[in-house]
Order: sequence, then structure tokens, then C-alpha cells
Amino acid sequence: MEITTITALVAAVSGVVLGWVTRTSAFKKDVAQEAGSGAALRTDVEYIKHGVDDVRFELKDQIRRFDALTERVTRVEESTKQAHKRLDKIEE
Repeated sequence: MEITTITALVAAVSGVVLGWVTRTSAFKKDVAQEAGSGAALRTDVEYIKHGVDDVRFELKDQIRRFDALTERVTRVEESTKQAHKRLDKIEE
């Protein structure tokens, strides 16, 4: 009877130890996997941030060009208006 009890006790303890080791190993793998996916996510976010910065820079450049063009058009309109006035005087 003692051998049976000792065998059952050893089996129970070894089952608990084996379960604990397996659980710890699985936990470590999960942590490593999450860390890897977190790093990939961070890399993707950085790539997106750089893309957004490039778009902002381009947009600012386009706005500057548009403002310069608007100013030039205004000057041309004023010059045309003056030219029409001179032509009207010549025709009279």
C-alpha cells in the first residue's frame, strides 16, 4: 500500500512540475512573439510617420507655388487693366 501511495504522490508532483514547466515555456514564447510583432508595428508606424512628413513638405511647397502664382496673376491682371485703359485713350 505504501508503494502505491508513494507512486501516486510522485506522479502528482511530477504532473504539477511538468505542467508548470510547460506553462512557463509557453508564456516565454508568447512574450517573445508579442515583442516581435510590437517591433514590427513600431517600424510600420515610423514608416507611416515619415510618409506623412513627406506629404506635408510637398503640400507646403505646393502652397508656396500657388501663392506665388496667385500673386503673378494679380500683377498680370493689373497690368492688363492699365493696358486696356491706355488702348481706350488711344482709340478716343
